[in-house]
Order: sequence, then C-alpha cells, then structure tokens
Amino acid sequence: MTEAVTIWHNPDCGTSRNTLAMIRAAGIEPTVVEYLKAPPTRGELAKAIADAGLSPREAAREKGTPFAELGLSDPSVTGDAILDAMLAHPILINRPFVFTSRGVRLCRPSEVVLDILPASLLDGFTKEDGEIVKAGRAS
Repeated sequence: MTEAVTIWHNPDCGTSRNTLAMIRAAGIEPTVVEYLKAPPTRGELAKAIADAGLSPREAAREKGTPFAELGLSDPSVTGDAILDAMLAHPILINRPFVFTSRGVRLCRPSEVVLDILPASLLDGFTKEDGEIVKAGRAS
C-alpha cells in the first residue's frame, strides 16, 4: 500500500518545489494542494499548525507578505488573531506543510520532510540550488 502524503504547496516557492521533488524521489506521488488557490479552513489550519508542534506565530510567513503591515509582529497579537490573518491572507501561511501517517511538518528547510517519509530518500538528490542531500540530510 502506498503512503498517503499531502503537501500544501506554493509552486512559486523553491523550498516547496524542493520538498515536493523529495517526496516524489522517495517514490510517492502526493496529493498537491495549492493552498493559495484552495486555502484551508480555520479548523484545518489550526490542526495542521498544532499537529506540527507549532504556534500560529511560528507557522506564519513574514517575508514577502503583509505580516508587518498588518501589525502581526507585535508580540501582544494573539495566536487567534494570527490565524484570522492567515485565513484572510493565505500568503501568510508558511509553506510547505506536509501530512503523512508519520506526522505533520512545516518543511523549512525542505529536508525536514525526510523525518515523516516512510522510506529513506536515495543518496544524491540534488536541490534546485545545487545542494546535494545525502543519507537523509543536506550536506
């Protein structure tokens, strides 16, 4: 039986593309959800963040987003307010989130996906930037 894997993917993100390529290199064709086109519900987002062991603040993307403009960098902003902002502006959801039977991870860096894949990635996978992944980790 093939492992069911889902990735919340942004094709414009190199880390997301590398993570997707690693999943495929491990012999798995995942369900790809372009979360900017099909955003998660509040419940799905909150569960993904919690299952990954993160807080909403830790799962928020700051670079290239309206994070600062929305005042989210203020430490007094609650997790619920950050979740609300992520739902209103899905670009604030950091990526890629990957879901497997072994857990949920925000795969930054992309090698984090190796922690939840059922098979070891073959040595020699080369990321877009030329970095070579060996023995389950980048070198």
